[in-house]
Amino acid sequence: MSEPFTLADLEAIIRARAAADAGASYTRSLLDKGVGKCAKKLGEEAVEAVIAAVSEDDKSLVAESADLLYHLLVVLAARGVALDDVLAELHRRTGQS
Repeated sequence: MSEPFTLADLEAIIRARAAADAGASYTRSLLDKGVGKCAKKLGEEAVEAVIAAVSEDDKSLVAESADLLYHLLVVLAARGVALDDVLAELHRRTGQS
């Protein structure tokens, strides 16, 4: 049985693709357009995930959620923020009631 795919795996893939040529990498082409474009795409995916959550089937919600997570990690990469920093903040918050 293979290991489960993690957000850390996705972050590593995004990092690798960010180093590729824009013609061969959607990730690189997004990053080349700047943080604003990456953030706009994240917002679009968030809206699509919300729509899927309230009016579509589970398969659509799963697909839109995957898009949302990918674009969130692209925005983090564009800003130079590590996923570990976000996870550390979540860990800190879970200690609060």
